[in-house]
Amino acid sequence: MRTRADTENSEIPPMPVLNLALCFSAVLLLAATLGCELSEVQSGDRIAAKVEPKSPGLVNAATSASPTAGSHSADQAVAQFIPDWVTEAVFYQIFPSRFRNGDLNNDPTRDSLESPISVPETWAISSWTGDWYARADWELQEGDNFYENGVFNRRYGGDLQGIIDKLDYLQDLGINAIYLNPVFYARSLHKYDASSMHHIDPYFGPDPQGDFELIQKESANPKTWHWTAADKLFLELIRQAHDRGIRLIIDGVFNHTGRDFFAFADIVEKQEKSEYQDWYIVQSFDDLATDKNEFRYKSWWGFETLPEFADNPAGDDLHHGPKQYVFDITRRWMDPNNDGDPSDGIDGWRLDVANEVPMRFWRDWNTLVREINPEAYTVGEFWGEALGYLVDGRFSGTMNYHGFAYLVKGYLIDGVLTPNDFGLQIEQRRETYPRAMQFALQNLIDSHDTDRLASMIVNANPQDYKQPERFDFDVSEKVSPRNNNQYNVRAPNNKDRKLQRLVALMQMAYVGAPMVYYGTESGMWGGDDPCDRMPMVWDDLTYQDQSQDPLGRPRESDSVEFNRELFDFYRQVIHLRRDSPALSHGAFELTACDDAAMFFAFQRSYKGEVLLVAINRGEKPFQWKVPKNYGQRLRPVFATSVDAGTIKVRKEDNSLVITIPALNGVVLAEQAAGE
Repeated sequence: MRTRADTENSEIPPMPVLNLALCFSAVLLLAATLGCELSEVQSGDRIAAKVEPKSPGLVNAATSASPTAGSHSADQAVAQFIPDWVTEAVFYQIFPSRFRNGDLNNDPTRDSLESPISVPETWAISSWTGDWYARADWELQEGDNFYENGVFNRRYGGDLQGIIDKLDYLQDLGINAIYLNPVFYARSLHKYDASSMHHIDPYFGPDPQGDFELIQKESANPKTWHWTAADKLFLELIRQAHDRGIRLIIDGVFNHTGRDFFAFADIVEKQEKSEYQDWYIVQSFDDLATDKNEFRYKSWWGFETLPEFADNPAGDDLHHGPKQYVFDITRRWMDPNNDGDPSDGIDGWRLDVANEVPMRFWRDWNTLVREINPEAYTVGEFWGEALGYLVDGRFSGTMNYHGFAYLVKGYLIDGVLTPNDFGLQIEQRRETYPRAMQFALQNLIDSHDTDRLASMIVNANPQDYKQPERFDFDVSEKVSPRNNNQYNVRAPNNKDRKLQRLVALMQMAYVGAPMVYYGTESGMWGGDDPCDRMPMVWDDLTYQDQSQDPLGRPRESDSVEFNRELFDFYRQVIHLRRDSPALSHGAFELTACDDAAMFFAFQRSYKGEVLLVAINRGEKPFQWKVPKNYGQRLRPVFATSVDAGTIKVRKEDNSLVITIPALNGVVLAEQAAGE
């Protein structure tokens, strides 16, 4: 889900200035390397340097944001919360109801919707392969607006069996870690409104009706909880994923629930007589002596479907009731048979709106998680710099929007952040964190909360930024036709795909754990929610063309099909990362930048393996004279949009000159002597 920053426009702060009191020759070298403007400032008997980034769109630099930047004294303290495996992880995010319909007999019904009474009786499961923007008869009966009338009541039947059926696909792609959006029982499409956290949604399993009958026999006491058919299938998914060497983390939503959640439903029924009345923030109870319903409660950002849990009286922890419940469900999913061996449970959690839950809760909860499984990974949803949250809350890492996605959009997608300033920012923001934590940051570009990568590129427009400090990454007014009638829903063209490949290379070659959003590798595009949650495009299904437009605008028809060429590229670049220890474990070093050419290069090195990654964001080929210290031992081993064997390499003055084609990235490896 999103944080408050997504709905607020920020004033543009002054351009950041870095004042350094260093040896002046060292500062000259730093400024030249990072592409900054430099001026001298007399300070007593020393010369200080005033360094300013060049890019006009670059604001709110990390260099001025955190007094702890560059300090790694916390390495030992955070290492105990960071599992070894995450350094080599390549994550894949799955929105379960839109990934694969593996069981046609468990599809949701009209009665299972959030508000079935408001949906026409002609409602039916939507066609997996239909034109996304075409509207069914029942949707037209609801009203004329694509976004307000029908699309959020669509159901496509994606389920756990569909994920199990496609584990081999993910293994072939090179994925070794899955992040699942919420799988717990909830009425909504998004399922961040849990009706239960101790049961998987029955419509994700093989026997919805039987599951509901079991659930009705339970109380809040964990001793009464059953294992439903959906729960058992989820455990089977874990087992089969683990058999393939794939770890699995799930979404934890501990700030709020849905209105059907047992504790809140009890309050609705019994009001102030409910034993759960202090689990939530009730502002007023209903007065039965009046016809009016006076029941009011605090909900997440004012959405009445999402009542918030209460904090303790001190405000530094969750109320003890919901806290105990969350601890109980944590044990349930991390060690299902409660035998002390967590191998049959999940491997970690992604924590929704983590900054809106008290810190003491996170410290206690993360401690419990590691007591159950010392190798568990917990990643918070933070949209800004998150060092304090991660260290104090004992998280493993953050979804790295701030330190990766924003900057990648500025440089590779929008083309306004210069390579020099991109290098400055991406290093400074990474080095804010202890070194051990840097390798656990989750490097994503698109997700269920953003427009898809391909559509970000199609709609790249660096003019008139509303939030320049994030290059308008996921700024609601810009990223969907729902709020922006200029947003283009067309399919990406060849140039767009070249840029997409550059982004993927940066993900796989940079420090941290990359995460691919489902369907990005198969060619999917789409604006922000709900259009980023279209049904997955598979190679064994035939899809209707996209010919309709959500705003009724004229458009050319686009074919929808599995993009085999793009899939093969993603498979190659993912395996490149997994087969190269330097890309998973290696030190990062900036190697070259050329602002005029939009060229950027860096080195990853580990235990004798050295890889150079060169990215030409420019529209023309770039001839890169590789630094002499690499000698003549380099050879191209990977390229994004051409065959690596066609990359031109020539000798010049005991160095190598490598021609990087326009809009291409190249990975170069050192050859052993005699090769």
